[in-house]
Amino acid sequence: MDDNGLIRCDWAETRPGPDFALYRDYHDREWGQPLRGRVPLFERLSLEAFQSGLSWLTILRKRENFRHAFGGFDIETVARYTDADVARLLADPGIVRNRAKIEATIANARAAADLKSPDDLSGLLWSFAPPPRPRPADAAGVPAVTAESTAMARELKRRGFRFVGPTTAYALMQATGMVDDHLRTCWVPSRPR
Repeated sequence: MDDNGLIRCDWAETRPGPDFALYRDYHDREWGQPLRGRVPLFERLSLEAFQSGLSWLTILRKRENFRHAFGGFDIETVARYTDADVARLLADPGIVRNRAKIEATIANARAAADLKSPDDLSGLLWSFAPPPRPRPADAAGVPAVTAESTAMARELKRRGFRFVGPTTAYALMQATGMVDDHLRTCWVPSRPR
């Protein structure tokens, strides 16, 4: 509970230090809120892949740098990146400099660009959203992987996406409101999907 009497999900309450506000604001304003659109979803898909093996706080701290480095996550722009862009990104201290993740982001942009209509990435990802369910009572009730995230990861890989395993897919589902994993006691209101 904060000074205003607001109760948050456990993970948003246990981050002491100078970046607590950044983490708390992400929880309060973005996490679990329904998000649609090819560019916003491509950004989140990319950031979730970069987060793999790291703290989400690391990604939040570097988010604006990622946006600048990856052309605002414009799919067609990133799909045209070359080896010179990979070298530029590997030299950029403002982002996570991991060759496999950088190359996966470019490959994912190309795969997203190959989808037939402007809304296909959004429609494809949201097609795996499960029916709404009650919010979990506690953190033990929050899964890391579900049948839907496994199916999403399988389909994305089939279409040429990389760094999109079932755990990353489920984290994407949580972050973009495809599932509502805010705890029952959390003050953040449920939003219609």
